[in-house]
Amino acid sequence: MLDRVLGRARLKDRIAELEDEVESLQAQLDAESERRRDAVAAKQEAEEAVNRLEDRVEELRDRVERAESGEEELDVRGTANVFGERLDRLLTRFETVEAPGDGALTAMIDDRVPESVSDAFGERTPLVASGRPCLAVRDADGVVSATLRPPVSPEPFDAWSDRFRIDREWFEPTGEFALAVVRADLFALGTYDGRERTGFEGFESDVKSTHSKGGFSQGRFERRRDEQVADHLEKCEDALDALDTDTLYVVGERTLLPEFASRADETAPSDATGDPEDALAEAFRDFWTVRLRLI
Repeated sequence: MLDRVLGRARLKDRIAELEDEVESLQAQLDAESERRRDAVAAKQEAEEAVNRLEDRVEELRDRVERAESGEEELDVRGTANVFGERLDRLLTRFETVEAPGDGALTAMIDDRVPESVSDAFGERTPLVASGRPCLAVRDADGVVSATLRPPVSPEPFDAWSDRFRIDREWFEPTGEFALAVVRADLFALGTYDGRERTGFEGFESDVKSTHSKGGFSQGRFERRRDEQVADHLEKCEDALDALDTDTLYVVGERTLLPEFASRADETAPSDATGDPEDALAEAFRDFWTVRLRLI
């Protein structure tokens, strides 16, 4: 009888010890999970920062090239990002400029700067080239001298006429199209008729939580995350496969855009965040915002 009582007592003590050990291990697991969640969040923030810095680096490289060639004094007269009503007013101004005698040059510039642009802009041609791809406009007197980056780029061309060649479909949402936002853990898809959204689909993938389990080495952790991102992108592809529209624009994380370049009419980086619907609204504005540079 006494042995049985003492045996139970020892078992109870052992159970208490094990429960304390479980609590300790659980605390370690929770701490490790939190650390890994922070690591993934930090990586995503770093990717967004890289996107912004790459644009800044490109701008600074252009300045260095101009400085090395003795053109450091050249700079644009001003810049602006225009959208909506402000963009409409800007385009209207360009459309109403009259330049008799074919005095208005319009050129869509991609890789190569045509001779007509070099002749028209003269020593300020490097400023035009630094904004590629862009639509350049300049009248013979130099009163109007600017570049715009159209969201929907036409094929390269250059032509003198009595008016600037401005096609609203290059700059503003017209007709039926789809716009998709792709991030490593988020997808949003809207269908539109002009500015009016006619359909919506969106989802988020729990990439971070599925990577917050303990026991992973850093390398294994990253491989597992890459697998989860690949699964997420496959779901994005499936959603795009079901689209019933001829025109598709894809925006989102710069590192993911090459995955969709072959199927999209245009791609563009965007730091749009929030839930899928909020991200889509922000990305819509990002995509249809036009960069204006006064040369």
